[in-house]
Amino acid sequence: MAKAFASQSDLTEKKISFTEVGRDLWAFTAEGDPNTGVIIGDDSVMVVDAQATPRLAGKVIEKIRSVTDKPIKYVMLTHYHAVRVLGASAYQASEVIMSQKSRAMVAERGQEDWDSEFGRFPRLFQGHESIPGLTWPTLTFNGRMTLYLGRRRVDLMFLGRAHTAGDIVARVPDENVMFTGDIVEYHSACYCGDAHFEDWPATLEAIGTLQPSAIAPGRGDALIGDAKVNEALANTADFVSSTYRPIARVAQGGGSLKQAWDACRAECDPKFSSYAIYEHCLPFNVARAYDEALGIDTPRIWTAERDRMMWEELQG
Repeated sequence: MAKAFASQSDLTEKKISFTEVGRDLWAFTAEGDPNTGVIIGDDSVMVVDAQATPRLAGKVIEKIRSVTDKPIKYVMLTHYHAVRVLGASAYQASEVIMSQKSRAMVAERGQEDWDSEFGRFPRLFQGHESIPGLTWPTLTFNGRMTLYLGRRRVDLMFLGRAHTAGDIVARVPDENVMFTGDIVEYHSACYCGDAHFEDWPATLEAIGTLQPSAIAPGRGDALIGDAKVNEALANTADFVSSTYRPIARVAQGGGSLKQAWDACRAECDPKFSSYAIYEHCLPFNVARAYDEALGIDTPRIWTAERDRMMWEELQG
C-alpha cells in the first residue's frame, strides 16, 4: 500500500490548550497544529496568526471571549502561508498586518500556496467553503513598527529571513513576551519548504538576544521561563542545521534528490522522528535545502503538480 502524501491521512482532532504566557497574553495551541497568539490591551485585542479557515478561527474567538469582551482590532500575520492567514475574515478586525515582503509573496504565490496546502493537509481546512479569498493586509511595514493597544505597546519586527523571506515577530515589552510564528517551534518539525536555511540560525540568535521571558511559538506548547525558551531556540537551530548540512553535502557533490533524502533521514530521524508533522515536512524540507545548496536563493513556488512530482521522485 502506497504511503499517504504529507498529512492527507491525518484526520485526528487535536486537544486545544489556551495558556496565559504573560499578563493578558495567551497562546492557543493544539498539539502541533498551527498556533495563534492573543494580545489583550487596554482597549482592544491583537490576534497573531489567524488559522486556515473562518471555522477554525471561530475556536480561537471562543477562547478569546472566555477572557475578554474587548474588540479584536488587529490581526497580525507572521507570514503568508495559507494555514496561517485564510481564517482572518472571522475576526472582523479593522486592520490586518503583514510585512511588505509577505504581501508581495501573497501576490506572487498566494493562490498556489493555498491550493498546495489544501491538498497536503485537508483536516486543517475544515469549513474551507467559507474562506472569502486570499487574505490581503491593510497595513504593511519593513523593518519595525510599533502599535499601542491603549497603553500597551506591541513591537512588530522583521529580524531576518527564516521560515520564509518575510517572517515577522511580535514583542510585548511590558511582559517581555514574544510571538514568533514558525521561526521557533517546540517538539514540532520545522516546515522548510519556503525557508532560507543559511539565514535562519542568525534570526534565532536575534530572538535570543532579546532574552524573552516567554514565547508563543508557531507550533507546539507555549514556552514559559528561560529554560523552555532556550531549549526551543536550541532545538529549532539544531533541526534547521541538521536538515541542511547532509542535504547540502549531497547536492554540492552532484548527488540526486533521493540521495539527499536518504542522507537527511540518516541525520534527522534519530533526533526528530517523534516530532509533530515530521513526516509531513520532510519531503518539502529536502527539496528546498537541495535547491538552496545549489544557489537558488528564492524558493520555487509550490503547486499541487510540483508536490506530486516531487513525492513520486522521492518514492522512487
